[in-house]
Amino acid sequence: MRMTKWDYVAFPILAALLLGVTYGALRLVGFFGLGVLGLVIGFIAVRMDLERDGASSVLAEQFKARERMSRAERAGLQAEQAFRLKPLFVAQIVATGFIILGFGLHFLL
Repeated sequence: MRMTKWDYVAFPILAALLLGVTYGALRLVGFFGLGVLGLVIGFIAVRMDLERDGASSVLAEQFKARERMSRAERAGLQAEQAFRLKPLFVAQIVATGFIILGFGLHFLL
């Protein structure tokens, strides 16, 4: 995953926003609630990652369509999927952090 110029600009802003949301959620629901919020975000992100190709009934048709694509079309499709999956990766990292921070500190304290 290569970083673009936009990523270098957006990262500090999004990190500060994430810290603010984490602090707000922590004050609102506590450590256990933060862990549950992490589980919900993680479940949604993993579910979307597993279903990125569509429903199982449409999957066979998609494989047939991919076989008929040229190499350039397949490369374009793979690039588009990689671009769409980038936010899912970030959501999985955030969910993991919420789960570790929430449940870890809940059971520690």
